Amino acid sequence: MTEIKNICVYCGSSPGDNPVYAAAARALGTALARAGIGLVFGGGSCGLMGVVARAVLAEGGNARGIIPGFLDEREVALTGLTKLEIVPDMHIRKQRMFEAADAFVALPGGIGTLEELAEQLTWIQLGRHAKPLVIADIGGFWRPLLTLFAHMRGEGFIRADYEMRYLVAERVEDVIPMILKAASRVKKDARETAVVVERF
Repeated sequence: MTEIKNICVYCGSSPGDNPVYAAAARALGTALARAGIGLVFGGGSCGLMGVVARAVLAEGGNARGIIPGFLDEREVALTGLTKLEIVPDMHIRKQRMFEAADAFVALPGGIGTLEELAEQLTWIQLGRHAKPLVIADIGGFWRPLLTLFAHMRGEGFIRADYEMRYLVAERVEDVIPMILKAASRVKKDARETAVVVERF
């Protein structure tokens, strides 16, 4: 991985009851655009998805939405996107989002957001990719999940040799710097591995 061009943001199709969530989504969208990083997201106009995408577009940034046709009727695809892909189903949506992104951020959300986050954590755990992933623990939203992860480790279901690699940001302004730092570390590790291979 040489640079971060696009970040996939998983988040709720509802705004949530705490206004801090929408504020964080708006701030993240603004920060992405100002950093010249494109947004990849679920394509919906509702909830936090719509907030983060509109913030990107308002700052002149690029926002790419990927939405299944059947969800377009419920979430209503956001208009004015840089690119909108209508795909047949959820599996293809998630695969296309993965392919288009260099890193991932999980803002607060519901079951769909949790499922997308869990899938990326599983792929990282199994060594399928090394793209940075940040859990944005805005207002302590993800703290129960992080506690569950600790419980899983304590009960022997997450072993040291199959650890999940993720970052936790409690402030939205820390998200992009954390991702850039993690990406540079991945790049450095790749260079060092290449040197070791050449020696043999």
